[in-house]
Amino acid sequence: MVQQPAILVLEDGRAFAGTSYGAQGETFGEAVFTTGMTGYQETLTDPSYHRQVVVQTAPQIGNTGVNDEDDESGRMWVAGYVVRDPARRPSNWRSTGDLGERLAAEGVVGISGVDTRALTRHLRSRGAMRVGVSSVDLDPASVLERVRAAPPMLGADLSAEVSTPQRYTVPAVGAHRYTVAALDLGIKRNVTRRLAERGVTTHVFPAGSAVDDLLAVSPDAVFFSPGPGDPATADGPVALAREVMSRRLPLFGICFGSQILGRALGFGTYKLGFGHRGINQPVLDRTTGKVEVTSHNHGFAVDAPRNTVIDTEFGGVEVSHVCLNDDVVEGLRALDVPAFTVQYHPEAAAGPHDADYLFDRFVELVEGTSGRDGVPPAGKKDA
Repeated sequence: MVQQPAILVLEDGRAFAGTSYGAQGETFGEAVFTTGMTGYQETLTDPSYHRQVVVQTAPQIGNTGVNDEDDESGRMWVAGYVVRDPARRPSNWRSTGDLGERLAAEGVVGISGVDTRALTRHLRSRGAMRVGVSSVDLDPASVLERVRAAPPMLGADLSAEVSTPQRYTVPAVGAHRYTVAALDLGIKRNVTRRLAERGVTTHVFPAGSAVDDLLAVSPDAVFFSPGPGDPATADGPVALAREVMSRRLPLFGICFGSQILGRALGFGTYKLGFGHRGINQPVLDRTTGKVEVTSHNHGFAVDAPRNTVIDTEFGGVEVSHVCLNDDVVEGLRALDVPAFTVQYHPEAAAGPHDADYLFDRFVELVEGTSGRDGVPPAGKKDA
């Protein structure tokens, strides 16, 4: 692969020199960093990274190559890729190709040889910001002009851009137990795998679906997926979440889906300074008192009081999970309708499986409802 000089320019003017990695060209997006030491293929194919230039804090990337099994969607979604030391050749029994070649084949513009520690520390103190990566224009001032003209992530409505264009079905593994209607706001394949392992058949719907579309498959429950963009723009999914709760169907939301449900319950959302991205984030499950090591990818969060039951249109709601690094809300639990959320990724891929129990909790929520009306048994409020 021919390598050319390349530059990375942040919107505050700081620039880094390096070498092209992957496709040559120019790209723009929001610069974010992820702390995962493994799972780069899952990161690259996660739709939640749409329009983001991902900086890997792990110094060497690509040494296990790529394979045909670990993609979390049908393509790479990152806007650009930044690494320090790309492996010269992959070495793993599952590898079917080279990461750099795969990036080039999918048109992902990247840069290597960058001091990613210095870049991460800069983003850690200044916050996520717009960035450009170019191997065709090496003039920082010229690239900076285009960086500052690029759209910001705040106010970006992106979920429809990554959603499936038409409904599809992922069948249960083994005996079918329940049917779930999943709203695809940027769903990862491991979500439907986790549900299938529990006997759940999942019908995945486009982001713009209406409640009647979901009800057409007679779901036992509804799921709102992760995804990219600013939740303040997602008025359609918010209205859909309200419809689902008004019908008292069990509802589970992850990441972007958590923010959507938060808005449906009447809470605001806000943009984090640099977000949570990686597979080593500590979260407290306040319903059990246990601390989980979890996988994250979010730049927005729900603004809700931490230490009280909040009265909403749909009854009482409480914060169920918090991040122990910065006290950010990481989950909500409705007490009077069958609904709960988490802000992080219990499906992992990549990441630890500490939070895998949440899919069991979802199934238990379905089991605990009475018929299709979703009314919990008397006295049962644990999501």
